[in-house]
Amino acid sequence: MLRTNTCGELNLTHIGNKVTLAGWVQKTRNKGFMIWVDLRDRYGVTQIIFDEERTDKVMLEKAQSLGREFVIQVQGTVIERVSKNPNLSTGDVEILAESFDVLNPSKTPPFTIESETDGGEELRMQYRYLDIRRKPVRENLIFRSKVSLAIRNYLSAHNFIDVETPYLIKSTPEGARDFVVPSRMNAGEFYALPQSPQTFKQLLMVGGMDQYFQIVKCFRDEDLRADRQPEFTQIDCEMTFVEQEDILTRFEGLLKHLLKEIKGVEVFEFPRMTYVEAIQKYGNDKPDIRFGMEFAELNEFAKGKGFPVFDQQELIVGIAVPGAASYTRKQIDKLIDWVKRPQIGANGLIWVKCNEDGSYKSSVDKFYSQEDLTNWAKQTQASAGDLVLIMAGETNKTRGQLSALRMELAEQLGLRDPETFAPLWVVDFPLLEWDKESKRYHAMHHPFTAPKPEQMSLLATDPGAVNANAYDLVLNGNEIGGGSIRIHDAKVQETMFDLLGFTKEEAQAQFGFLMEAFQYGAPPHGGIALGLDRLVSILGGQETIRDFIAFPKNNRGRDLMIDAPASIDSTQLEELNLVLKQKK
Repeated sequence: MLRTNTCGELNLTHIGNKVTLAGWVQKTRNKGFMIWVDLRDRYGVTQIIFDEERTDKVMLEKAQSLGREFVIQVQGTVIERVSKNPNLSTGDVEILAESFDVLNPSKTPPFTIESETDGGEELRMQYRYLDIRRKPVRENLIFRSKVSLAIRNYLSAHNFIDVETPYLIKSTPEGARDFVVPSRMNAGEFYALPQSPQTFKQLLMVGGMDQYFQIVKCFRDEDLRADRQPEFTQIDCEMTFVEQEDILTRFEGLLKHLLKEIKGVEVFEFPRMTYVEAIQKYGNDKPDIRFGMEFAELNEFAKGKGFPVFDQQELIVGIAVPGAASYTRKQIDKLIDWVKRPQIGANGLIWVKCNEDGSYKSSVDKFYSQEDLTNWAKQTQASAGDLVLIMAGETNKTRGQLSALRMELAEQLGLRDPETFAPLWVVDFPLLEWDKESKRYHAMHHPFTAPKPEQMSLLATDPGAVNANAYDLVLNGNEIGGGSIRIHDAKVQETMFDLLGFTKEEAQAQFGFLMEAFQYGAPPHGGIALGLDRLVSILGGQETIRDFIAFPKNNRGRDLMIDAPASIDSTQLEELNLVLKQKK
């Protein structure tokens, strides 16, 4: 080893010890007659001291040439620091250098390698290997490793078997766009990178593996956001001979284990909410329940009063903002401008202030009496001092707009505490959704999701009314996982393919292998997939998954460090049969 100790472990108990350290020069302070060097490695920072009284003159001169990020090895004696640094674990001691070697010099970094850096995100992604040396990034990656290990330990302790599934598979038309890989040996044919190992894990259940898991890379060629990457990691799990309740119980246990092991937090309740209830109360299917502001539908109390804006709309819905009756007109106008932005697309807001004396002041006093406004306050559960905000329009669109406003207000009011964790299950999703453009059904989750057993007969008569035997795990307003009980009967799977518009030939071409497997004693089975990137970021108190990925892509799906994607040589294209060979 090139070192006897790390830069994060030395303390007063080591005084007098001869040690060898190796690491990167964080910074230097040169007084001429005395030089201090902060030496950094993954474990921390230790101060090295050179001075003219105790250090060889040649070595002192050599130390003056040390620059930031030089890689050095230092031998010396641990001594007590005169001026201690309480912010460092090694702040009580320093190393009196006796010799050192430069293992590798460094160019001046394009940004400072410190917790607070002057480097912008794009620059730091271009030099990600330097960014990883910074404490926040390094600690995020260590945190991710800790979470992954805790997951593996929990699942292994409950008899799950870790099985790898293929990365080169067949493209399927359902879901997001596939990344495709041309095959050199099979001209004109392509593999696809998996959006999930869905069919393979079902085949493992047919194979009798009983309980499977995999922390696996998945790929989707879709538009990107802060919490999306073209390649992402999921905790993929499947179990045989289970019902929905068994899976919910097992993975509640996993999240409880992680919260206690990683965060020291005990969570006892996992509320359950139907999809319909979530949409009606919160306007989306992944509600943040750390705070209130539940939706109240006001059609009964707001229509027919001569206010045309409300009378002409499909839905009138409002929320009560706690303590916001004190908002000035300027503050309310800012909220109105916020919902009118193209990203939200609302026409405006109606507001009602619930005064401390029990009276009400609104932007529509001309049309509504104090009794009317009292009814609005009751429906939204507003109290004195609260502000009621109301939106109106087409049902689904308006709910989505009010949901966005609810989250923005919660952010402004500090109601989204990253150290508070509020999980819940959303259940009873629709099995199918009708697409007006293609005039056919699409699977709400995926085509292998089983219907609710008690609604199986409706598949033939009213498929749009069937609920899926599916469930999503939501944490702090983020969907961190989703799954379902799977179809294991070939005839039911054929019916599902028919409803989704597959011809028998298309179904056979795409999923014949799965249908064939179902003929050989497929057991009842179900599972779930949890997004590791998102789960880790939430546990880490953040919502941007890039901060917890070693080498992330940017919002355009590019790796700025290696400059990918990139064009390839024409010879390679010819070998892959992607261009016609030139005639000689």
